[in-house]
Amino acid sequence: MGLVVVISLPLILFCLLLGFGCYFFGRARGRKDVHTNPQVYGVPTPPPGTYPSPPPPPTKTPPSDEHV
Repeated sequence: MGLVVVISLPLILFCLLLGFGCYFFGRARGRKDVHTNPQVYGVPTPPPGTYPSPPPPPTKTPPSDEHV
């Protein structure tokens, strides 16, 4: 029984220490990335000078009763 405790206890402590280390390292890295690379959601815009933007779509006008 003593052999199980001698082997398991250091392994458990090592796993806990590794987990806390990864957690805090990832947290610090994530906070650094927020300032350097902001997340942008939506359609990406093309680089400037690649092609002109398309004209706006035509607006629909209600039909008139002039030719009735």
